[in-house]
Amino acid sequence: MLLRIENTPREYAWGSTTAIAELLGTRPSGAPEAELWLGDHPGSPARIVTDDPSTVSDLSALLRARGEKLPFLLKVLAAAEPLSLQAHPTIAQAREGFARENAACVALDASDRNYKDELHKPELIYALSDPFIALAGFRPLADSRAALVAVGEPALQPLIERLDDDAALPGVVRWLIERGEGVDAIVDALTAAARTLEGDPRDSESWATVRRLADHYPGDPGIALSMLMHTVVLRPGEALYLPTGNIHSYQRGLAVEVMAASDNVLRGGLTPKHVDVPELMRVLDARPMAEPRIAPVEIAPGVQRFTPDVVDFALTVVEAGAAIGGVTLDTGGPAIVLCLEGELLLQGTLVLARGQAAYADGPSLSVHGTGRAVVATGHHPAG
Repeated sequence: MLLRIENTPREYAWGSTTAIAELLGTRPSGAPEAELWLGDHPGSPARIVTDDPSTVSDLSALLRARGEKLPFLLKVLAAAEPLSLQAHPTIAQAREGFARENAACVALDASDRNYKDELHKPELIYALSDPFIALAGFRPLADSRAALVAVGEPALQPLIERLDDDAALPGVVRWLIERGEGVDAIVDALTAAARTLEGDPRDSESWATVRRLADHYPGDPGIALSMLMHTVVLRPGEALYLPTGNIHSYQRGLAVEVMAASDNVLRGGLTPKHVDVPELMRVLDARPMAEPRIAPVEIAPGVQRFTPDVVDFALTVVEAGAAIGGVTLDTGGPAIVLCLEGELLLQGTLVLARGQAAYADGPSLSVHGTGRAVVATGHHPAG
């Protein structure tokens, strides 16, 4: 089965008013267009493009009628403002939390509901804009200490003194998020220091993040938490892989995101939405790590695949011109294709132009043409 699909961008306050429209070659709505969902997730299922009004027009309904469900969701994400600090649970944590909230009769659409399903939500973000900026994972404590000490601000000493050992990190995170004693003064001092450092040789992407967050969320303890994290600057074609438990916040830019088909989010700040600190700390991987970049493997000339350590999804990128002579991708099952530029012919029958998308469910997918595309594939996790 090969179907053209489409959807309407979701309007979140942090979205860009132009980036998705410019990518797809469509007319901007005038509203902040934050995410375009391409999949069967019930939150915003893709529509099937058809001239026959008697056929099913909803990809989710079509797959459900066949007893099928996609294990992944492909999105286009356009952030003009920072998203919330968040982490996602493992499958075991999600199942336990989902059952617990069901037993407590917490409505699925309740504002304080943490678990909307029984799935984990690892995710991969592939940059389209230059740059795409993200907060992702905790950096080595020595790096955070050095950045804080360098400004010589006495008001930051209570935070500096707590960063003495990796084992202390979970406690520091909780103290910050819960606005423990002295945290508000630290946030104020960090904000003032970041303003002073702008243009100074000691300035850095981390201090730029503090300024950005202070502009959008003044006084939020997430400002202090950001100094313990990597500020990652991606260039087009670079990607991050964020496993379960990883704390992150997309800051600015346009990207393709592919993830397990879950809606489970535990927030830690930079948001007016519900923040459940005990539950966040239960799923959070509060350990220093390297920047969580993921490198692709070239599977054919001009064709690269990002394969994370989960079965739910992989992302294949067909660069412009790589399919002029035709390439066949081993999809192993369902796939979502988004044409980013130019024109492509799928399976010898369906033409995709810039901004158009398709659903395919064969074991392989033939691609011909001059265009550039991303292809999401994956399998349901066992157990």
